[in-house]
Amino acid sequence: MNLWRRSRMPRGVMLGICAFVFGCPAQAQQAQPLQPTDLPNPYRLVEDWPTLPESMNGGRWGEVSRVQVGPRGNIWVLHRCFAVTPPGSAVCLGAYKDYPPILEFDPSGKLLVGLGAGLLAYPHGLAIDEKGDLLVTDVNDEAAVLGLPATNADGAVMGQDVLKLSPTGKVLLTLGKEGISGSSSDTFDRPSGVAVAPNGDIFVSDGHYPNARHNARIMKFNKSGRFIKSWGKLGSAPGDFDGPHDICIGGSQQHVYVADRQNKRIQVFDQDGKLIAAWPQFGQVNSVFVGADDTIYAGTAYPDPAYTGAAQNDPTATKGLIRGIIVGSAKDGTLKAFIPDPADLSTVVRGSSASGVTADEHGNIYAADVGAHSLRKYLLQGHL
Repeated sequence: MNLWRRSRMPRGVMLGICAFVFGCPAQAQQAQPLQPTDLPNPYRLVEDWPTLPESMNGGRWGEVSRVQVGPRGNIWVLHRCFAVTPPGSAVCLGAYKDYPPILEFDPSGKLLVGLGAGLLAYPHGLAIDEKGDLLVTDVNDEAAVLGLPATNADGAVMGQDVLKLSPTGKVLLTLGKEGISGSSSDTFDRPSGVAVAPNGDIFVSDGHYPNARHNARIMKFNKSGRFIKSWGKLGSAPGDFDGPHDICIGGSQQHVYVADRQNKRIQVFDQDGKLIAAWPQFGQVNSVFVGADDTIYAGTAYPDPAYTGAAQNDPTATKGLIRGIIVGSAKDGTLKAFIPDPADLSTVVRGSSASGVTADEHGNIYAADVGAHSLRKYLLQGHL
């Protein structure tokens, strides 16, 4: 089937817009289907993975925010302490404050370690450096949530910071000022994601939507926490951001990939902030990961053409969207596969799926779900 014939816009015009406006190569758009469901799905969901002990909330997940594969091949998960309220933005407070928000599993799904209890109010972003240290973000911006004080054991309001932890849970470094929002070089307003370069430089996507300061930027620090630079502002032009929800450094060129969620695109930069590409073909992106083989994975949503209700612009909307994980090439932005979301979020008040996504060296995918309260593993059944 010639997918270009179904488009009302002439092929040459569309390719020109792609290359000029979005900075993506023409071959990236040539191969794109009009619907993600036209793509193959060579992945199989692993049932009953992982195993949660009954001692942890009866073995039931709450909102799961991020997932990453560590240097030893184990899977690290950032979740909201099994909490489910407020829906879509649950917090580790009240009855959930003593649960560890960070869990480590082996590839078979056996729980190995839980850590970080009492350090985070609203866990959101997760990264792991080459030594195995963990970096986590806390987007909480309230002194109390649902009438529960968002304070730690020292009485300080948690949130608005990035913590670097050892694999045993020791705090090694703090970026930002706990409980204080700002737009300066040493403050954040709802830091959503974090990534680490091979040399230890730390990149933070600052400005989870919404935030009071209207932050929408990428901030770069050295491994000791010294501020280096920032780039981006609130807007929709190339290089601008609107709700940068996740960030990843990966691929053969170690580029910076940003899930620019409200702008419905992935933006690609070098590590100095130079814009390389902006790819709208990845949809309304929640999460992004790029493997060493230049395969890019994104938890995303596309408009459902069968939906007759009002158009959805809210990334946490639960109707009118085709949700799933899109798989493609980080070299040119072409799309290769689509895994439809197995969960029906139509009855969920609020919350996305695949809010976090990663893959191991074998190409197996792991997805963290906020709305569906789950952690998923997919096995790659064939070659892409």
